[in-house]
Amino acid sequence: MGLRVHAHHGVFDFERENGQTFVIDVVVHLDARPAADADDLASTVHYGELAERVVAAVENDPVDLIETVAERVAGVALTWQAVLRVDVAVHKPDAPIDAVFDDVVVRISRSREAAA
Repeated sequence: MGLRVHAHHGVFDFERENGQTFVIDVVVHLDARPAADADDLASTVHYGELAERVVAAVENDPVDLIETVAERVAGVALTWQAVLRVDVAVHKPDAPIDAVFDDVVVRISRSREAAA
């Protein structure tokens, strides 16, 4: 998805006060055949709705860890019945690290079976 969300997560006070950009990648795994056969949005994921819910989940309730943000996003994606598995990456490109780096990222995979 590459959603860019301004949020206030982090362990340092200045991160919580000023906020920063987080980039959220979400890959949903599903059996697309029922939706494709019926050509019916109700049989799959409404990606605009998914994006809105992911943005809301990332913007709300600041936490210390991007791992927590990733778990929150995975939980949102798994609310769609069609989603069997979800891969989430939370990027923090402006993390307060005293080194030259391109990105800090946490990647997780969660499945419907594990969520039950």
